[in-house]
This record gives sequence, structure tokens and C-alpha cells, in this order.
Amino acid sequence: MSYIHIENAGKTFVENGQEFRALTDVNLDIEKGEFICLLGPSGCGKSTLLNAIAGFDLVNEGSITIDGKEVTGPSTKNVTIFQNYGLLPWRTVEKNVALGLENKKISKDERAKIVRTYLEMVKLENFAKSYPRQLSGGMKQRVAIARALAVEPDILFMDEPLGALDAITRMKLQDDILDICKREKKTIIFVTHDIEEAVYLADRIVVMTPNPGKVKGVIKVPLHHFRDRTSGDFLLVRDKIFDLLNMKNEDAIEYNI
Repeated sequence: MSYIHIENAGKTFVENGQEFRALTDVNLDIEKGEFICLLGPSGCGKSTLLNAIAGFDLVNEGSITIDGKEVTGPSTKNVTIFQNYGLLPWRTVEKNVALGLENKKISKDERAKIVRTYLEMVKLENFAKSYPRQLSGGMKQRVAIARALAVEPDILFMDEPLGALDAITRMKLQDDILDICKREKKTIIFVTHDIEEAVYLADRIVVMTPNPGKVKGVIKVPLHHFRDRTSGDFLLVRDKIFDLLNMKNEDAIEYNI
């Protein structure tokens, strides 16, 4: 069985006595160390699926397992990074990064060493004593990434983490994320509605469509990192996703390019 196994997963919400079917018949396998992008328009269930895998809001049909164990709630082995950074404004950068380490049985000196390591990794070692209000959006997201990596998670869930950033900062952080992933060898599930971002980052792209949310197709990206956004091969993958989104047939298909 694959590292993450999703079988016939469905999710229905009830609001004001009305049922809303957010996900239906989702089947997906993710291997350890893969970088997976969940891609699709607003309302297609990307974040719902991510939250279900992370254990925040469980499916009420089918099953999701990680490393052979059914997901029944959030795990301390996994970390989620959101678009709004989630930093504590009254704590300095270094103390924000140390947050997840404070409940671990490690010495203060060891915590400080780990914090330094990850601040250096995200190139913020000179801002250790700064507060979040003194940082740009891109710097805040780097702090959030450092904090997530400091606890050595098995899986990083990233819910449109770059969505609030300007285009130049966004592209720079995409490179930073890929560089960190190469070194840390983490399994990453990354939600985005940006097609080019997905092609630039992912090993495989899970294309989702709404009403209700389902997997329309899975595209393997046969390009080495780091990718040239203007190359013919890059544009081929991008266009394949456009074609898939516009196809009438909504059966899940595994595409090889």
C-alpha cells in the first residue's frame, strides 16, 4: 500500500439543515517523499481534501490512511502551513520558530541550535530578534516554514501558502521551498489554484473539479527541478492541464506526458 492511501473518500457538510457535498469518490495514492499539488478552481474541495488528510475535518465516506494507519485526527508528526502565516505577534522570530519544540524533552541549548539551523536555512538568521510586524509577507512565510521544519514533520501540508504574496516574492519562495524540499526530503501536499505554480513545484498534479469536488485527473510532471517556466516542456504540461480542466469527461485519469 502507498504511504498515503485515499479510497472512495467523500465529505458532506450540513448547514442550516441543508446538505452540501464537498467531496465525492476521491481515490488517490501518494508515495513518501512526493510533492503533490492539489489544483483547481475555488470550491472544488482542495482545502477540504487537505484538511481530511491532515485529520482536521474527517471524511464521512470512504477512508484515508497514512503509513497503513487510518486518519482519525491531527498528528503531531505532520504540520500545516497556511496562507495567513499563523505567527504569534508577541513572540520574536526565533521564539516563533521554537514554539513547536517547547513541548519536546530537549535542552534549551539544543532548541536554540535547531532554531538557528532552520533560520539559516530560510535565510533569516539576521532577523532572529525581530517581531512579525517588522517583516514582509515573504519573510513571515519563511518563518512559518522554518517553524514547521524545526519539529521534523513527516508530512508538510501547505494550503495556498503563497497566495497573498506579490508575483516576484512568490516565485522566489517557490525556489526556496524546492531547495528546502530537496534537502529535507519531505512529503508535501500543496494546495493552489495557480496552474504555473503547480507545474513549477509538483511531482504530480491532482486536478480537481467542483460540484461536488472530485479528482478529474492526475498529471505526472516529467521535468527536473529547477524548471524553466518558458521552456517548451513546461508549457506542454501547462497546456495539458488546461485541456484536462476543459474536458467534459470527469472520470479520473492518470496522465503521462
